[in-house]
Amino acid sequence: MIIKSWVIYALLSALFAALTAIFAKAGLKDVNSDLAMAIRTAVILFITWGIVGAKNLFGKIADISTYNWIFLILSAFATGLSWLFYYRALQIGKASEVSVIDKSSVVFTLVLAFFFLREPLTPKLLLGAGLILAGMLVVIWK
Repeated sequence: MIIKSWVIYALLSALFAALTAIFAKAGLKDVNSDLAMAIRTAVILFITWGIVGAKNLFGKIADISTYNWIFLILSAFATGLSWLFYYRALQIGKASEVSVIDKSSVVFTLVLAFFFLREPLTPKLLLGAGLILAGMLVVIWK
């Protein structure tokens, strides 16, 4: 079986998301979660603009349509809010539990992708989402 490149990227994303939770939890000790998130964001900003510069992509900014700008900005707001809530949850909760609950975003993504992007809900996707949701409920059930 040949693994598609997007699967490799998604697995790397998952690995680095796991490292994010562990490193963030350790870094949040005695630090305000909003301040910690601001520091993280500044580092990410530096890295991503460095990549854009290294790939000589600054000239492509003018090619971005208004439509794309609107949705990239909306995505940035959603990301910022997600990170703020994630860091606060990490600060007061266990990384293992917060991470499981955070991954329930997959369920929200499937539903939103169905309604807004017209992506199909296949039995395989529904089963996977159901298992993720069940796992989250097991973690939060007291």
